[in-house]
Amino acid sequence: MIERNFIKRMMYVITSVQNSRVKNWQKLKKRKERVKTNSFLVEGYHMIEEALKSDWHVKEVILTEGAQVPGWLEDQEVTIVSGHVLNTITDTKTPQGIAAVVEARKPEEQKFEKVLLIDNVQDPGNLGTIIRTADAAGFDGVYVGTGSADIYNDKVLRSTQGSIFHIPIFQSNILPIIDKLQKDHFTVWAAALENARPYSAVSVPEKAALVVGNEGAGISSDVLEKVDDIVHIPIFGKAESLNVSVAAGILLYHLADNKNS
Repeated sequence: MIERNFIKRMMYVITSVQNSRVKNWQKLKKRKERVKTNSFLVEGYHMIEEALKSDWHVKEVILTEGAQVPGWLEDQEVTIVSGHVLNTITDTKTPQGIAAVVEARKPEEQKFEKVLLIDNVQDPGNLGTIIRTADAAGFDGVYVGTGSADIYNDKVLRSTQGSIFHIPIFQSNILPIIDKLQKDHFTVWAAALENARPYSAVSVPEKAALVVGNEGAGISSDVLEKVDDIVHIPIFGKAESLNVSVAAGILLYHLADNKNS
């Protein structure tokens, strides 16, 4: 820990929710404002530390009175607020007393071998968990299609547990992305139930892209028409289907085995 007087810049003490800065932080709960300002709000020590370790630009840190000040905050602009103020800008039931405004970053196209494409996954928890799993499985990039939850939604961010800062994530219409990947010799798999083969019966390609889809409707028909293989995960019990994040995890690690062997 470090003493507060060693922090680069600090403002004492915002206690009113009518303060203009507080109102600006509150606006970041809405996607429109996040797009307008090219920034988003994160909560918790772990998330903020991961952003800094991954060289994302943390614009300002918001700390409650009496909260711990870790050493990695030494060069950051810190604003001290009352607990009541922090509660109005955060959504967790038990906030840790710290939040930060982070500048959104446009990822760079790189040489990929394993890519995940997400089609219209609207549940923030599922989306964040899928991104976290893709990071854990060593995938190179994620494309989040139109109609999916915003990757900077607070529930998505919490579910990623910091993976949002580790893996390139593109928000894009995935149809032209599939075309582009196939031209680059990727084999594109789609996880679906109809007209599908068991995933274990399909050879794992060297350059693979996996598409997972909406929690209820699955992958859209126009996407399915473009893919190279449709695969499913066998169900041995009485459940009708798997949660999309669980299904994605099984297939991501299956494809990752080829990359790491």
